Amino acid sequence: MNRYQDIIGRINYGLFLTVVALLPFPQIALRYAVVLWGISWLLEGRWLRKPELCLRQSGSLIQIPILLFGVWIIWKALSGIWCADHAAWAWQMERYLTFFCIIPIGIWGVNSHYDWRKAGKVLVWSCVAAVPLYMILMTTLYHHREIIDMLQWKADWDYSCTNWYAFVSTNISHVKHRLFLCSIELLGVIMAVQIWREDVRKLIWMLPVMLAIIPLSGSRQSLLTGIVLLCVAVIYALPQQKRLRYSLVILLSGTLIGGGLLYFHPRTQEVGEEDAIRPTVWSLALQHPSDYLLYGLGAGQSTSYLVERYEEEGLEFYAAKRIHAHNQYVEELLETGIFGLLLFLFAWLSIAFCTKKRGRLTAILFTILFMLNMLTDCMFGVFCGIALWAVGLLLIRLQEEHYNPRR
Repeated sequence: MNRYQDIIGRINYGLFLTVVALLPFPQIALRYAVVLWGISWLLEGRWLRKPELCLRQSGSLIQIPILLFGVWIIWKALSGIWCADHAAWAWQMERYLTFFCIIPIGIWGVNSHYDWRKAGKVLVWSCVAAVPLYMILMTTLYHHREIIDMLQWKADWDYSCTNWYAFVSTNISHVKHRLFLCSIELLGVIMAVQIWREDVRKLIWMLPVMLAIIPLSGSRQSLLTGIVLLCVAVIYALPQQKRLRYSLVILLSGTLIGGGLLYFHPRTQEVGEEDAIRPTVWSLALQHPSDYLLYGLGAGQSTSYLVERYEEEGLEFYAAKRIHAHNQYVEELLETGIFGLLLFLFAWLSIAFCTKKRGRLTAILFTILFMLNMLTDCMFGVFCGIALWAVGLLLIRLQEEHYNPRR
């Protein structure tokens, strides 16, 4: 019995590594990999597991944020009782089934084959490989646009781009959303520094490759997030007695550099109607807090609510496109009310507070990465964002536990 359980355990770990490797790529295969990973975890016998096959749980506090996310998702599920559109609620819950799959794994642990360094290396190498592959793909499509027609992407892709960079930064989101792609690459950078901090020669060529996708994709939010992560990492690396002295200088320098890069960013130089969408949506969403403040409209109801606001204001383009909140916090406030939003924020902030020294830096940077990017988009709005959250949180737990796999 132990032999079969060990085989299933190895399959489970292999599927996790597959999920990690698929993160930077289009999410079609990623969905199946996550489902198979969850099924193999159940087959391994998590409920009747043998201690020697499991991650040692020495009273780790990292389970607390995972539990809080579990309470948050249960609150979203309960919102179906009072929501107006049960079809939209069901669609939201179907998309969030991944949380119900991942949260038990994070709480009850994984088998002894799991190693955060090996998983981190898979993520890094996948992120490194993804950059040239995307650039080759975009170059091919730029010079052979009949391929776009063949793939039936013609209605979505912008042919009016005058140069290769404009073509890449405008159209790459049709293959992989630029914000999610850059978020995954930034997580890869974090893991690379953690794993190879003593091997500077590897980092010298790895980091520029992974970071190159940010300016190439045209993601302004990722540019600012990357600078903030760099500033925090530098401050964290300083000796304790020097942190207070140099923190202000580092943050001020980061602000000036980020502001300058944002000002000269090609997408900032060509400000158009699209750039006014987010502020307009946020303004309309927050105009009538009495509609949702106490317990929210219910899961999946935010877009329908916003469409009503668009129609009232005569914004036909917004209504026709059914433009969503483009802000995870605004969406949570609309759907779950102030209680759900506070629970959501508390779950995120608890990640760093509940992580000890061994995984603290990874936890802090991962939290900042998500919380900043959630300001301009719904990171849980697509499956890739949920998978990235799951992988990042499990890597933090593995690093925190620092379990040594059996030899």
